[in-house]
Amino acid sequence: MLAVRLAGSGVASTLINRSPDFGLGVAYATPFDGHLLNVRTSRMSAVEARPDDFLDWVRERHPACADPDGFAPRRLFGLYVQDRLAAAEAAHPGRIERIVGEVVALEVEAVRLADGRVVTAGAVVLATGNPAPRTAAGGAANDRVLSDPWAPGTLSRIGAGEDILIIGTGLTMVDMLLQLTAGGWRGRATALSRRGLLPRAHRVHHEVPIAPTPGMVAGPASRRLGDGRRLAGSGGWRSMMDGLRPVTADLWRETDPAVRARLVRHLRPWWDVHRHRLAPVVAGAIDGLVADGRLQVVAGRVRRIAPVGDAVSLHWMPRHATMGETLTGGWLIDCTGPGHDPARDPLTGPLISNGRARLDALGLGLDLDGDGRVLGADGRPDSRLFVLGPPARAAFWETIAVPDIRQRVEAVAAALTA
Repeated sequence: MLAVRLAGSGVASTLINRSPDFGLGVAYATPFDGHLLNVRTSRMSAVEARPDDFLDWVRERHPACADPDGFAPRRLFGLYVQDRLAAAEAAHPGRIERIVGEVVALEVEAVRLADGRVVTAGAVVLATGNPAPRTAAGGAANDRVLSDPWAPGTLSRIGAGEDILIIGTGLTMVDMLLQLTAGGWRGRATALSRRGLLPRAHRVHHEVPIAPTPGMVAGPASRRLGDGRRLAGSGGWRSMMDGLRPVTADLWRETDPAVRARLVRHLRPWWDVHRHRLAPVVAGAIDGLVADGRLQVVAGRVRRIAPVGDAVSLHWMPRHATMGETLTGGWLIDCTGPGHDPARDPLTGPLISNGRARLDALGLGLDLDGDGRVLGADGRPDSRLFVLGPPARAAFWETIAVPDIRQRVEAVAAALTA
């Protein structure tokens, strides 16, 4: 999205990706049409200035999925992004270069690839998306622990009648259960998260956002929360949440670290399940698994993962309990979500060590200025290094969904062209 935007402004860029599938990433690389967008088709344009761009594209190429209030297969959005990239390359020859390779080091005016190549540039933008989960990565020396659910062929290893354990009860868990069920899986699943919350659902038709009250955008956090609850009660929580969307990033940046820490600790799980919602048909499928006794959701903390013959056991502490319990299944899938850890990342870790970058006050990610520039240990922005998308969450909070990312694209493009 950024490369296309820059090409239209006369700025040349080089896209570097591990695989030749430029424009897909994890979310849109899925070939399974049951994996639907979590945002309505009418709101998924990749172009800030053309809000109907994706809808128009779908109407032309996949008219059966062109309901503005509907939720198209994620696969189609990946094709749309690839099509936009190809169109920009054709319209602006030489302004977009593609390189297949793995970046292993970030230098001041260049990046170094694993094969020894060095690509020079006036600036570097880290748009690396979401990393794989980390919770179960070292949990057991057992090939029945599936630490990266998106790795090719992962779910095909699970037998049709096998029971499974899942860590995490969010969107990734939903994706895995949908794909398993469509493939003929008939077993049962037990899913564990700290609070045992499932994502809420969109309504069939779009609800009109309600602007936040003055009490929701200023003053003590407890008063803001109270005002938000009252507005949700009178106008509907979906409308209340959608009304916050235009100001969420600004409110987050204005909030001091102590209050941010309270929000992350106490409010974030509730925010996530109300903010990142499911398409109605998807929510119905999950509700059906629960009603049929094939999905049980429990609340607690992981204590230990261990092999048990041809199975795996999960030792856990139920919420508000004093004694732990054990669950056993044929497989364990880590669906805890992205394992963001910039200090351990091979690209950003060295930047933190040498002072070119620093973590934010809560350790959620790299510290950035309002345009997405990386802040060094001295607090000064690096005019040659930017972060875009999910890795910028520490600075902007809402940088996951396309409607939010396309706004950040505009900010980064403006800073680069300036």
